[in-house]
Amino acid sequence: MSEKNESNKRIAKNTALLYVRMFFSMAISLYTSRVVLSTLGVEDFGIYGVVGGIVTLFDFLNASMSGCTSRFLTFELGRGDRRNLHDTFSTAMFVHIAIAVAVLLIAEPVGIWFMHAKMQVPSDRMDAAQIVFHLSVLSMMINVTQVPYNASIISHERMDVYAYVEMANVGLKLLIVYLLQIGNFDKLVLYAVLVFLVSAFIALFYRVYCVRNFSECHVHRVWRPDVFKKMLAFSGWDLYGNLSVTMRTQGVNMLLNMFFGPIMNAAASIATQVQGAVMAFAQNVTTAVRPQIIKRYAAGEVNSMVSLVRNAVKLNFLVILLITTPLITELHYVLNLWLGQVPPNAVVFCSFTLLFNFFSNLSFLLVTGIHATGKIFRPSLINGSLYLLVVPISYISFRLGGAAWTSYLFNVLAVFIGMLSNAYTLKLYIKEFKFDNFLFRDLLPCLSLMIIVFALSFSIGYVMEEGLLRLLTVCFVSTITISFVGYMFILPKSIQRKIVEKINSKIRWEKEI
Repeated sequence: MSEKNESNKRIAKNTALLYVRMFFSMAISLYTSRVVLSTLGVEDFGIYGVVGGIVTLFDFLNASMSGCTSRFLTFELGRGDRRNLHDTFSTAMFVHIAIAVAVLLIAEPVGIWFMHAKMQVPSDRMDAAQIVFHLSVLSMMINVTQVPYNASIISHERMDVYAYVEMANVGLKLLIVYLLQIGNFDKLVLYAVLVFLVSAFIALFYRVYCVRNFSECHVHRVWRPDVFKKMLAFSGWDLYGNLSVTMRTQGVNMLLNMFFGPIMNAAASIATQVQGAVMAFAQNVTTAVRPQIIKRYAAGEVNSMVSLVRNAVKLNFLVILLITTPLITELHYVLNLWLGQVPPNAVVFCSFTLLFNFFSNLSFLLVTGIHATGKIFRPSLINGSLYLLVVPISYISFRLGGAAWTSYLFNVLAVFIGMLSNAYTLKLYIKEFKFDNFLFRDLLPCLSLMIIVFALSFSIGYVMEEGLLRLLTVCFVSTITISFVGYMFILPKSIQRKIVEKINSKIRWEKEI
């Protein structure tokens, strides 16, 4: 029991540290995004988003091995096998180096051809766009070989290092904005160079930290065919799912460019940034609990793992709802306040991506439970097929004269169906997880609360004029409603008791002072 309490305390501590990291990052990102959009202009901003996105078309290989590496390192830590842990890291490192080389050999010729043959890039910006592309390829190679190190940090639950590094990253982002404004050079090229240098520096810092603190991160010459086969089997089944996610995301972005031009990509880039900022809140919960979900399964504590998954689903939903409610209802005002110059369709794109976040995060938690079992064929096949269908459906919609936002609607429908499928799959693999309990005791109460809160918030919009006062009113009403209803009807009794104990201990401590 004491060991479980320690792991719960570790989850809470790591979540808090990740929130510190997130607040620093989001505060600066809100400022820098506005300045970058203003400095580059809508067209160059859209070019940077869509050209950099070409490289991520090849990210499905890296994404598959990333989830695989994280799962196997965490699993070996849960079992306490240091030798297998060391061999797993070294094997994963060699695999990621091979992937990085493959990305370079494939992405360069294919990407350059695609830019010239299919994309709408003004002829006078093509040279700058190519430089952005080359730097994006180099960045991706660094990120690919960085995966085993980041997986080690998460597996060891050393989330404090992320908070410290993010503080440095914040300073570097501010430096980028300053240099971008004073630099007497092509702004798009300068921005791409500076972003690449920052990402390379951050990756180097993480590698040095891992080598100094984790013994398994000292790469040694070993090739374990048994370890590689297990990782290959896991990542192989996961490959289709990740390829589909990449094709859905970047495929839609390319379609927007082909049918509507780079200005529509600027709106898509803004939506992606808003989505990322909100996802950061919820992913603090998922990042903190993911190692414990896998470790508890590895240790045979299945009931504890199921309870952790279900509690994380509820907490995750409440956190997203707290942030998303005022954003969706006051999105027009918030974007104008943030950016000043809002690209066309940015508001509607952002609204759909914020809805997408709800079900994507819940789905990720369920998939983490599935990943712990090592059986990932079914969820990869079903989710991948759903996500992949978004691209041809969007293409048909655009060809028939459909609006650009229809692709985002298809995205939301696909991820919602995929989430339900993942819950059913987890029930098939782990008998302790009950699909009915998830549906009626976890998901349905959360969706009911979401409807109530949105109804209240939109009602405020009808009786008050748009402005700061209305935004603050929506924030206040939604926060009170979510906190009260969430505590009384959604959170389990165990978490309610812990909240009360925390408050009582805080009161006693203040009285003693």
